[in-house]
Order: sequence, then structure tokens, then C-alpha cells
Amino acid sequence: MAVIQATDNDFTSVINSNQNVVVKYYADWCGSCRLFAPKFKRLSDTDQFANVAFVDVNAEKNPEARKVAGVTNLPFFAIFKSGKLVDTVAASKEEAVLDLIHKLA
Repeated sequence: MAVIQATDNDFTSVINSNQNVVVKYYADWCGSCRLFAPKFKRLSDTDQFANVAFVDVNAEKNPEARKVAGVTNLPFFAIFKSGKLVDTVAASKEEAVLDLIHKLA
């Protein structure tokens, strides 16, 4: 599945229209964010996560979406189930993000 680009304008509808969502908050200047982007895309294409919507949010350009998850560092990941925030992690390690996504199961 393709990674969905969300903004403040459509963030709430994206979160509410998908049962399981993982959001990656990033900034264009963030080197770790750029390095993680291909891993996030690869995870989104994994059959194991076919029931999870993968969403990218530019944290600098979308302050309202950033506030919903309480973003502290970048990259920052948040999972939502049925529109509700479940958990977050500020990490650039794939294992930490996988642990987070597995909480949606």
C-alpha cells in the first residue's frame, strides 16, 4: 500500500477512515527522517501490515497534526486504532517502529 501524505486539513479524516494507522512525523531538514523513509515505504508494502495505513506528516508544516500525537523529536511515530492515539515512539531504529506497529494487532 502506498504511504499516504497527510496535512492538517485531512489528518483527522485519514486517521478516522482507517482502523489501524501508523504515522511518521518528519521534517525536510531531518537526516534520520530521510534515511528512514525507504524503510517506512518497505514496511507499508509488507503483506503482514496490509491492514495498517501508513501516513507521512511533515511536522513543520502541520502543527495541528503534530499536537495530536505530542511530537517531541524527529522522526516520531504514532499509532492510532479506530481514530484514537494508542502509543508513540521517537526513534530511528526499525525495530522500535516494528514493536510499535505490532501493538495494533
